[in-house]
Amino acid sequence: MTSRFQGFAQEGLDFLQQVRIENDKAWFDEHRFIYDRSLLTPFRALVEDLAPTMLEIDSLLETRPAIGKTLSRIHRDTRFSHDKTRYRSRMWLTFKRSAKNWTDAPVYFFEISPDTLRYGLGYYSASKPTMDLFRHTLKQRPAQFLEVAERCRPPFELVGESYKRLLVKDLDPMISDWYHRKTFAVMVTDNEVGKLFSADLVDTLTQGFQQLEPLYQWLMTVETMKQVDPADL
Repeated sequence: MTSRFQGFAQEGLDFLQQVRIENDKAWFDEHRFIYDRSLLTPFRALVEDLAPTMLEIDSLLETRPAIGKTLSRIHRDTRFSHDKTRYRSRMWLTFKRSAKNWTDAPVYFFEISPDTLRYGLGYYSASKPTMDLFRHTLKQRPAQFLEVAERCRPPFELVGESYKRLLVKDLDPMISDWYHRKTFAVMVTDNEVGKLFSADLVDTLTQGFQQLEPLYQWLMTVETMKQVDPADL
């Protein structure tokens, strides 16, 4: 299959950099054609190229290349945010199942800003009940999870705030690192933005997302457990 995605352009990154400075509706309207041409269009193509792989991972993932489905909005909703700037200076895509509260469910993501690209898998902001279920699975099947954690090797890195005090002592250090996170993601952070300008980005993300599939399936087990009576666990 011929790749639809041919790479981002420096023009798109320059646009995001300028958004940080201008952040003005009149300026945005005047330069919207750059946003459409150098950000929105390649992002849509990237989603289309990645969609077959993502549907092999989970046939229920949302893969429509549309804003509000897989693509982020550049307009910031300032009603509930401390940041009152009108426009974001970054853009991202996500692959996730449709859910009322998607921030509490596993999501694949890829994000660009003027000087960084990030991609990986995790929670935007897992709730304590979700993390308690995740911790339950670690205690029940530690050996099996270590095999999953091994797939999250570099260049991926486990990130997320940890509790200052251990909830459980004497855990395997590898298990403990995951167990004591308040929420987490496994991601690559890369400052070599030149990688964005090549169609090879599709292969990089495909391989990375496939590498993290065992973790995704583990987290989907946690999602299934949310439908179970806690007394049955």
